[in-house]
Amino acid sequence: MDALKEESVSLNYTVLELTAEQIRETDNSPSVSMWPHLVNTAQTQLINKISIYMEPGETRERARLLYMNATALNVWHEMNQSTMAVHMVHRPPRTAQLIFGMPFSE
Repeated sequence: MDALKEESVSLNYTVLELTAEQIRETDNSPSVSMWPHLVNTAQTQLINKISIYMEPGETRERARLLYMNATALNVWHEMNQSTMAVHMVHRPPRTAQLIFGMPFSE
């Protein structure tokens, strides 16, 4: 993961892959699990800094793609969520939907 961060500072979103099996677990859905975590850890102020987008995948092994900014990714790791980081992008594609937090802005 550190190598991904070093590639370029202009890459704002880490792309994570979820399998079909992982999608079945509600804890793997940021829109379901992240807010309770923020409340339970007294970090609700982070909602204004979190940005998570989702896009459907194309296979069972890559059933959903999550685009998380650095703040969201830090919270996700805090929650002990394990997903496969595949690469980083400057912004989510226009086809991705905002599922939690604030929209991308420059």
